[in-house]
Amino acid sequence: MSEPVVLLKNFINIFFVPELRKKLFFTLGILIVHRLGIHIPVVGVDVAALRNLLDQTTGLGGLLGYLDLFSGGGLQQCTLFALGIMPYITASIMMQLLGMTIPYLEQLLKEGEYGRKIVNQYTRYLALVVSIAQSLGFALLLERQGLVLEPGWSFRLMLILLLTVGSMFVMWLGEQISLFGLGNGSSMIIAAGIVAHFPEYTIRTWYQVQQGYMEIPVAILVLALFVVITACIVFLEKGERKIPVQYSRRVVGHRVYGGQSSYIPFKINTAGVMPVIFANSVLNMPMFFAAMLASKFVFFKWLSESLSRTGALYNILEFVLIIFFSFFYTALVYNPEELAENIRKSGGFIPGIRPGRKTADFFNYILTRIGLIGALYLAVLALLPNIMGMIIAMPFVIGGTSLLIVVGVALDTAAQIESYLIEHRYEGFLSTGRLGRGLR
Repeated sequence: MSEPVVLLKNFINIFFVPELRKKLFFTLGILIVHRLGIHIPVVGVDVAALRNLLDQTTGLGGLLGYLDLFSGGGLQQCTLFALGIMPYITASIMMQLLGMTIPYLEQLLKEGEYGRKIVNQYTRYLALVVSIAQSLGFALLLERQGLVLEPGWSFRLMLILLLTVGSMFVMWLGEQISLFGLGNGSSMIIAAGIVAHFPEYTIRTWYQVQQGYMEIPVAILVLALFVVITACIVFLEKGERKIPVQYSRRVVGHRVYGGQSSYIPFKINTAGVMPVIFANSVLNMPMFFAAMLASKFVFFKWLSESLSRTGALYNILEFVLIIFFSFFYTALVYNPEELAENIRKSGGFIPGIRPGRKTADFFNYILTRIGLIGALYLAVLALLPNIMGMIIAMPFVIGGTSLLIVVGVALDTAAQIESYLIEHRYEGFLSTGRLGRGLR
């Protein structure tokens, strides 16, 4: 049987697992609701003029066009979901940073599920504040650019209300996916918004070739580079370092327990796509203010150009922030001392390493080395398409950040689906070197 047929058969197996089928359809339903909200317009804005502004690749238009990529097109049409999930992402970053500096929040994070629920509630309140602030800034920006039909506080309050409600609803949709669907809700919504632009990018590229603005070899080169970058992301996302663990034998009555060996897998990219999302969220604010100042004062034009997608300052800051958030997020996910203590309590040990403190130091050493490689990999791949944009006149704006998010979310979701298939006696199609063969 050919591989495509076997792959199709394994895909069909997804619908034979009731729980997986329910989660899949629930996730698709939530994403459809989100896409419908993208097309609900906000009254009082000259949408045609706003689109013309976003078609510009530099200055304020370039910034808004870049932010529109993560809202799934809602910003370009000034719709109810124009802010998307980004206020919640920004609030999550702020809460995690505060959790490392404020003792009360730090203690809550250590209290398990109860503490996390309280911190999540605080995050929602902070996301509400961030949404209001961003809505007000967007309203003032639209008025300054002459895109509002009837400017004034009546328009500002209406826009703040609508965009804030839309942002809170998108946040709720993301939480529903995390609870009852597949994958991380926030990441799924961002990835869906990015993927929604791909058909438009294809049409734009084809139009550029037809009109003679782009040579066919250049278009093929752009496609090949994106395929190579995607392949590198998939290859490195699957890379891991396996730490062997040996369990000592225990005699209970007439039976012998333990004595087997296992391993702990540490991925090269232990933090996933979250450092890229965090870095992008942090950079949005200075990019916005720089574009605002440049539109009013000529003196700040250099700053706005430096903080554009192809600007040197933007790429340097993104590189540094991705590395910082990679180590930061890894420290949140992995606790070497807790991991070493759990192994010791289970009667396990790392061959050649003494249990306890020495094992924790060994884990910390491994995570630091792997984390550095993973952080550099994330940063380089995130900047590579931006560097391509400096060399080649691209017909669309898409960075390595977007590709990393899409591929990372796709791999995480596929891994979750595979775990359900294996759990229900179906052979997976990712972890093995061959395709599955259906029901055993």
